[in-house]
Amino acid sequence: MQATPQTKPATDRDNGTTITNRVDQLFAVWDKPTSPGCALGIIKQGRMIYQRGYGMANLEYDIPISSKTVFRIASTSKQFTAMCVILLSEEGKISLDDNIRKYLPEMPQYESPITIRHLLHHTSGIRDYLELMSLAGMREHDYYTDDEALTLLTLQKELNFNPGDQYLYSNAGYFLLSVIVRRASGKSLREFAAEKIFRPLGMSSTHFHDDHTMIVKNRATGYSPTNDSSYRINMTTLDMVGDGGIFTTVEELFLWDQNFYQPKLGKNSLTQLLTPGRLNNSERLDYACGLIIRDYKGLKMVSHGGAFVGFRAEMIRFPEQEFTVICLANLSSINPHQLALQVADLYLFDQLTEAEDSRTKNKIKELPLSKLESKVGLYHSPTTDTILELSVREEKLTAEIAGFKFQLVPVSAAVFHAVETPINIEFTEEQRVHLRIEGRKPDTLQAIKVVSLSADQLTAYVGDYYSDELQTTYKIVLEKSQLYIKHKNSPPDPFKPALSDMFITGRLTLHFSRSEVGKITSFTVSTGRVKNIRFVRR
Repeated sequence: MQATPQTKPATDRDNGTTITNRVDQLFAVWDKPTSPGCALGIIKQGRMIYQRGYGMANLEYDIPISSKTVFRIASTSKQFTAMCVILLSEEGKISLDDNIRKYLPEMPQYESPITIRHLLHHTSGIRDYLELMSLAGMREHDYYTDDEALTLLTLQKELNFNPGDQYLYSNAGYFLLSVIVRRASGKSLREFAAEKIFRPLGMSSTHFHDDHTMIVKNRATGYSPTNDSSYRINMTTLDMVGDGGIFTTVEELFLWDQNFYQPKLGKNSLTQLLTPGRLNNSERLDYACGLIIRDYKGLKMVSHGGAFVGFRAEMIRFPEQEFTVICLANLSSINPHQLALQVADLYLFDQLTEAEDSRTKNKIKELPLSKLESKVGLYHSPTTDTILELSVREEKLTAEIAGFKFQLVPVSAAVFHAVETPINIEFTEEQRVHLRIEGRKPDTLQAIKVVSLSADQLTAYVGDYYSDELQTTYKIVLEKSQLYIKHKNSPPDPFKPALSDMFITGRLTLHFSRSEVGKITSFTVSTGRVKNIRFVRR
């Protein structure tokens, strides 16, 4: 398929400029021969009405980005994994309600069974394997195999929660789906997807990339910014697929998009793919099968983003308008989700029922420094164990969650939006904040009074602690009156005391336990997608 941009660009009725000119302005900062950038595709009623490349696919060889450039789309791949699983179920080789131990007998037998459906909807409670590997000492660029990742998952004695009780995004679930596809079909996920999805749709340049040594024509290089305003190559040697791993182009994602209007795959596959999950209490989720379904400014929106090793991706579809925006980037600092929504704002302006859009954004309020400083402190959620730390830097309110820092801008005296990040924070009079992160349930955090500990009190925590589930030892040491974890991939930050026997360091939250006589015996560590890994004092 050779898509071409519209020959007569739509005109903005307000000022006579073309909408495509305004789209180009959104990407102008990367549209130069010295920067990585994006490939953009805009689809309307079965036609690719605009497609463009901005910036470079490869800085070493001066290769520009085009609609034929091949990008890694990271977690945007999950919808293709889900489709493979659904097609396999239509063939009668699996049932979505099968216990996963039917295909993964090495997985522990937990108190409640985990089904394939739980994996599809991120309600399994299985800990995220990427975060587990990091906690076990693997660094971002270390090599490990599918078997090693699977073995680590089999060592987990506990789940984050009882299957079906909660939603928590977990790459482990979709990685395990790839293993189930292989064992149930006798074909790798790459082979199965090629046979059942990509070839029938004519997606000849699309594949699950399960061999990092493979040559890929027209591949973009992934980049991250450096402190000196330059770039470094970002890459991986990991060959896991399912949770990510698809390489594709804007042009070929057009073919996938059109399958939602003129289905060519399976009888009921799209119905299954677009059916949101439900919790045990019957609460409906926004997450279907590798796709997020929610409203955006009064319009139904189906989307999923991705982020991994320098690549960022977003595919947003407005099914009732038959309108889709695809944004694929090869620079980690680019936010394709925000860019895709800004593009949608331009084209769907007349159909949006809410006032806020790219032309009429909520105006940022100016608050006095004293008002910002009154919000500084530590906030904790007893439900999710989330810690939010607020501080003022350069007269701006700054937030930190699990090692991720972002700036907040006020839109009222009580409501703040994160800069270029889909996070909102609302303050209440009860020293609480309501935290809303896109893709997660809203959370309520309470301001906590930070404990103060002497050097003698801190000494009680020093020692070696071992985790059966990670097969590794964390050494906790006291240096210059501060506690640190010594481990090959541990945060360099000192412990920050929070509640009694609770500390945070980097993205880790640690809860220590004591014996009846008050001696420290163990601790649990939690991150965003891994809860309560237990370490026992040796």
